[in-house]
Amino acid sequence: MIQQLEPILTVSPPPHVHCGRSIKGYMSETLMALLPAVVMAIYIFGIDALRVMALACTVAVITETICSKLMKREQAIDDFSALLTGLLFAFLLPASSPWWLVTIGAASAIFLGKMIFGGLGANPLSSPLVGWAICRISWGGFMDTNATMLTSSLAAPLQQLKYFGLQSIQSIQSSSLILGEQLGGLGEVQIAALLAGGVFLLIRRHIRWEIPTGFIAGILVTAWIYQLIDPTTYASPLFHLLAGGTLFGAFFLATDPASSPIGCIPSVLFGLTAGAMVIIIRVYGIYPDGVPFAILLTNLFTPLFDRIRPKPFGGPHKLMQKGMEDAT
Repeated sequence: MIQQLEPILTVSPPPHVHCGRSIKGYMSETLMALLPAVVMAIYIFGIDALRVMALACTVAVITETICSKLMKREQAIDDFSALLTGLLFAFLLPASSPWWLVTIGAASAIFLGKMIFGGLGANPLSSPLVGWAICRISWGGFMDTNATMLTSSLAAPLQQLKYFGLQSIQSIQSSSLILGEQLGGLGEVQIAALLAGGVFLLIRRHIRWEIPTGFIAGILVTAWIYQLIDPTTYASPLFHLLAGGTLFGAFFLATDPASSPIGCIPSVLFGLTAGAMVIIIRVYGIYPDGVPFAILLTNLFTPLFDRIRPKPFGGPHKLMQKGMEDAT
């Protein structure tokens, strides 16, 4: 009688060893990092902030469900990626946004910013920014926080700087900007909360340090150069760091894995370029806050950044290459 032997080699598809992380876990912890900013937005802007965030998240999830069904793909809304996209888009909106604007923007962020390219991980541009850009260009009046929230006692520092000059922001304290006491996107101006969330993501290694560091350095250095040119006209680097959506863009928008470079040097250059472009748009552009457009434009250069010093996977070691060259 012949005894059947167990196979020595077991063949299975990768990954052979799982690191323990998952897409759902990544999205869940990113949502956790945004939770302090959600609480602060509701505290400062009231029930309207909760209305905008809830509607944007709901529309985003429904839109992805419909798109997956039409594309005959397996439903993946339980990975929370659509929920995260909706919340990031809502953070860019004023609390006074009408329901139809939130609906169109959230649906566009999912359909035009994500699903039309093949879904999660295939988008060449940051999905929330695609929805924001459509709304900002098409219905700029409804996206202007300074015009739609006239009853608020909060200041809009970037709008004041753009339209009334440096003297109009002299009385604005840095501490008030850190605490989110400024008009802007309901979540993007919660500086202290966003900084805490960004540090949490860095500690958990969900994002790498290169892009946020390059982004912040690009803003500080470029703003400092402009201030050296004319300190009576251009604001300080600290003001540009704390006003508007600078830290929100640095930690939560520019670090989108699908639309940002992979390597260390490309990531730093990506961040530096986006940060410098923020100041250039704020100084010369018609839009007071240049963060969303700067990141969108820099996303277009991601394929070029990825070509800088590429590291081939599985290539021969440098010592082996040197030995082969010496042998020839």
